[in-house]
Amino acid sequence: MGDCNHRTYERALSVEDDVAVALHKVDSHDKNSGCDRHDGAAERIHLRSNCRASCEDDDDEEEDFGDAGTEEDARGRENSLEGSEEKTLCPPAFCVRDPEKPKRCPGLGLFYAFLATVLFSIISLLVKTIEGIHAIEISAIRCFFQMLFCAPLLIYHKTGFLGPRDKRLFLVLRGFIGSNAMILLFYAVQQMPLADATVIMFSNPVFTSLLAWIFLKEKCTIWDCVFTVFTLTGVILIARPPFIFGEHLYGIEGNYTNHIKGTIAAFAGAIGAACTFVILRKLGKSVHYYLSVWYYAVIGFIECIITVSVLGEWKIPFCGRDRWMLMLIAVLGIAGQTFLTKALQIEKAGPVALMRTVDVVLAFIFQFIFFNRAPTWWSLGGALCIVVSTSGVAVRRWYSNSRRS
Repeated sequence: MGDCNHRTYERALSVEDDVAVALHKVDSHDKNSGCDRHDGAAERIHLRSNCRASCEDDDDEEEDFGDAGTEEDARGRENSLEGSEEKTLCPPAFCVRDPEKPKRCPGLGLFYAFLATVLFSIISLLVKTIEGIHAIEISAIRCFFQMLFCAPLLIYHKTGFLGPRDKRLFLVLRGFIGSNAMILLFYAVQQMPLADATVIMFSNPVFTSLLAWIFLKEKCTIWDCVFTVFTLTGVILIARPPFIFGEHLYGIEGNYTNHIKGTIAAFAGAIGAACTFVILRKLGKSVHYYLSVWYYAVIGFIECIITVSVLGEWKIPFCGRDRWMLMLIAVLGIAGQTFLTKALQIEKAGPVALMRTVDVVLAFIFQFIFFNRAPTWWSLGGALCIVVSTSGVAVRRWYSNSRRS
């Protein structure tokens, strides 16, 4: 007879989440006690998947798997455990509960979008209040602080500073066009009323749809054409060219030459922002967001330094207040982009775009409070046309995406 003093039973306990537990039992017997075999009564212990039955003490299995699945499991257990003792246990150490999704605060994404909108409006207001500093120099200072903010984040996320080789051309284009759009916006704010510049710049979603149709082959509907016509009508009402409205214009800040320069700059900035959005769609999620911002800051800083040096527009702010304003513009720009990114990560793009329309309302309020300039009926009419167009684009895309999902 073989030595039966030590008998080993191996029992494998498997849990649904790829965790296997092996228990070894060693029975020691006295030499004189003989070898008691219980082959037919081998003890087996099974853990139910996720331990729902014994941990929660309910009948959720029937609801999850259905009656057919329950009967099939029962037959399988009967066939595999004939003549054996079955025990269903759920030790606390091996009890695996379904991970509960963290509850998301309703409206948090819209709140982030609102914060971003307020911060961007304050930036435009600060740019308007700074005197004697060229818009390109203000852009250079903002890009410099943005570089300081992004560099540690790129090191932390280990994304590198250059990005994928096949995406670098798009990143360079994103940085160049995006920084030009920022410069044009700041220049427009300095040359024309704050609300008018903000409204024209806000028309970029309409042009984004058209450019996406041209370059990305996205679907373009009749509504996109209608919204484009409304947007152009709004720009004309704000610009008020003399060959349509006559020579005698009221409500113009400064002379008409500066007003038309600001209008052209804001319109070009809106198209530049639309091009930037198209490039970001092309990139998708292949590159990290902070890498895109890094290119935007570096290329913008280099471009601004060269341009200001050529134009000879380097000037030190007149007082300490303006210096603090320049630093505040940079900090608020970083915070606004962060909140806008978090809003788009939590909420759909449609509601976020609708929340961004608050920017137009804030621009009119700031213009009236801080500059004592009431908007003209032409400006209000143009703002209404552009806001209706951008809101229509946002609602249409929101509705189409909801139907797809």
